[in-house]
Amino acid sequence: MNSCANNWQPSCSLETLKARAQVLEDIRAFFKHRQVLEVQTPVLARTAIPETHINLFKSCYRHEEDLYLQASPEAMMKRLLAAGAGSIYQISPVFRDGEQGRWHNPEFTLLEWYRVDFDHHDLMMEVEALLRALLPGNVLAERVAYNALFLEYLGLHPLQTPVSELHSLIERRCPAIAELNKAGRDLCLQYLFSELIEPELKKRGVVFVYDYPANQASLAQICPENNAAARFEVYVDGIELGNGFHELREPTEQLQRFEKEQAEKQTLGQPSAPIDMNLIAALEAGIPACAGVAIGLERLLMLKTNASHIQEVCSFAINRV
Repeated sequence: MNSCANNWQPSCSLETLKARAQVLEDIRAFFKHRQVLEVQTPVLARTAIPETHINLFKSCYRHEEDLYLQASPEAMMKRLLAAGAGSIYQISPVFRDGEQGRWHNPEFTLLEWYRVDFDHHDLMMEVEALLRALLPGNVLAERVAYNALFLEYLGLHPLQTPVSELHSLIERRCPAIAELNKAGRDLCLQYLFSELIEPELKKRGVVFVYDYPANQASLAQICPENNAAARFEVYVDGIELGNGFHELREPTEQLQRFEKEQAEKQTLGQPSAPIDMNLIAALEAGIPACAGVAIGLERLLMLKTNASHIQEVCSFAINRV
């Protein structure tokens, strides 16, 4: 008996394939109308942006040189920005090791774009316009600061509350992750947000959360007025859909942040790729003031088609390749 007898079939329906094609057509029309240039960059490279909680797939060239499948096209898109490409977007396959589940597939598609002379507030408005063009119903977005959500749902200020109180809260409300009772502030806040606040966002439709703690955005500018990262995340019915920044342009600061992230990965025993010095060189040459965002296309399709699992919107999910 052939063990692949049923696995040859696509993971998604033909109707979903057509819905995906329509979404891609609508995205391209949206950006054409706004005169944003579509680009394509490599998914295989010698370097990668170090991100503490993202693991990469590693390959090799002629068994001699390590190469990495990219988790985001960001570095090379910024090199295009430095070369004068202007506002650009890309629809690209990306790869993240160890990510599999209802909302995750190791290979998925990112819609990523950069808008010259935008800050993160301008970009939130454009993301809202795109969602209004792609999703059914009237998309009315809410904007709320990160600190305000902690005060609303947990009754504490995330940056002013002693870490010991965060540990106590985790022990009371999140016993499954009680081992975090020795973790630092950043990790505690990330888990409290995902475990106790994100589920509440299901009731709020489209929500932009902005002004994250400075340590939670290695690629964003820091707002001088409140020392928060110029970063936002967009949620739709509680589902994290995209992550955006008012992009950091200072090369020395960016290199220091990358080195910190790389050190954190080593402390956690995670492999890391070499830092992309071509990106640092592009920042030294100068990229224009801009804001960028990445949106998971499969999650967008899940929302559009009412799918309950990412496999339902992949042509061939990881269990069929």
